[in-house]
Amino acid sequence: MNKTDLINNISEKSGLTKRDVEAVLNGFLGEVTDALSNGDKVQLIGFGTFETRKRNGRVGRNPQTGKTIEIPESNVPAFKAGNKLKEAVK
Repeated sequence: MNKTDLINNISEKSGLTKRDVEAVLNGFLGEVTDALSNGDKVQLIGFGTFETRKRNGRVGRNPQTGKTIEIPESNVPAFKAGNKLKEAVK
C-alpha cells in the first residue's frame, strides 16, 4: 500500500474528502518528522513508538575500490510496534 492507497482507503471508511485526509496525513507525518528531528519520540499507545536511535561509527569498505572508510556515528529513525499492532499482525 502506498500513500495514495492509504488516503483513498481512509477517505472511503471515514467519509472525509481525499483532500482533507491528505492534509491530516501530511500534518501527521510533518509532526512526527519534526519531533524526531528534535530528539523527541512519538508514542501512539497500542500502535507503536517512533524514535531515533544512535548508530555508532564504524569502519566500512568501499565495494568498488576495496578501500576502508570511516563511517561516522549518526542518528537514525526507528519504529517499535505496540502490542495491539503485534497481535493484529499475528
